[in-house]
Amino acid sequence: MLGIELPVFAFSHCRDVVVEVSKAGGMGVLGASGFPPERLEEELAWIDAHVDGKPYGVDLLIPNTYEKRAVGKLDIASLIPKEFSEFLARKCDEANIPPLPEAEAKALLKEQLDKVQMTPEEATGLLDVALRHPIKLLVNALGTPPRETVKMIQDRGIRVASLIGKVDHARAQVEAGVDFVVAQGSEAGGHTGNISSMVLWPQVIDAVAPMPVLAAGGIARGSQMAAAITMGAAGVWTGSIWLGTAQSELEPKLKQRLFAAKSEDAIQSRAMTGKPCRMLRSEFSEMWQQPGAPATLPMPLQTIATAEMRMRIQRAGVEPYMSYPVGQVVGDMNSETSVRQVVMTMLEEFLDAAGWLTMLVEESI
Repeated sequence: MLGIELPVFAFSHCRDVVVEVSKAGGMGVLGASGFPPERLEEELAWIDAHVDGKPYGVDLLIPNTYEKRAVGKLDIASLIPKEFSEFLARKCDEANIPPLPEAEAKALLKEQLDKVQMTPEEATGLLDVALRHPIKLLVNALGTPPRETVKMIQDRGIRVASLIGKVDHARAQVEAGVDFVVAQGSEAGGHTGNISSMVLWPQVIDAVAPMPVLAAGGIARGSQMAAAITMGAAGVWTGSIWLGTAQSELEPKLKQRLFAAKSEDAIQSRAMTGKPCRMLRSEFSEMWQQPGAPATLPMPLQTIATAEMRMRIQRAGVEPYMSYPVGQVVGDMNSETSVRQVVMTMLEEFLDAAGWLTMLVEESI
């Protein structure tokens, strides 16, 4: 369907990871939701120049049909309770987290807030940018795309897929006409459903057959890939495992925190976005559990309200407070490696697992 050698899909916000996975025979998929159009154009042009003609994809929000309206940005400050802002300020003072440079603070915050307050019109602008490049796959990150939009993309020779976490969501994607779905179990990083991979995958595979299904959530090893394919998946969708590679966008201090973490340190918390998001446990996630902490705000207000504090933590490198969306496979990430090595190791482990399974079947016969 996609002209790739290996059924390994790699979601990453880092263009270097996208390129290296595609060149290794899989398919890199750039996570582009929240990018301004100019940034997305720059990233895709760079990928085009470095991917050696190999297929790659883009993951973003495919906008639903909407009525274009001239609506300005909301006055966010008025929606955030005073005690909430005071709590964040107090925590920054207690942890000695330095403020943002005064000359840059306003521009930095505006850049972050613009990513969160994306309108359907802005999402359409990103889609237009993506369609100007030779992408082979467009993945919808949230909700069910309009059928007419799916067909428009497919008429350009581009395949369309969607991430889902429930069987009902998968059936809705079939009605929308997508080419395949990505069934993401609760072990995955970021926003997920609450159904574990080993339960969700076969349910979705049965529900949408003969549509292909990619298995996602908790995949970092070739043996896990073999298990998914044995259950009927057409391939695997991976994300967290690339965060620890040399090509990853993460700073060294954050990578070291990932390498030191156990699987149980990938927790579901509302601290970052206001919705349950699997992320690395840190002082930032834990402070919302302390006596006197305010309740987290609904999405997207939690993201907006905490943006400044999270930027201060990152820029100052305050390690105990540093966090990032990551899945439970963080327990398998122990040291920095390369994207190519991850792909090769997965392939070797897959072949070993498949060989072992074949041997068992032959002996039983």
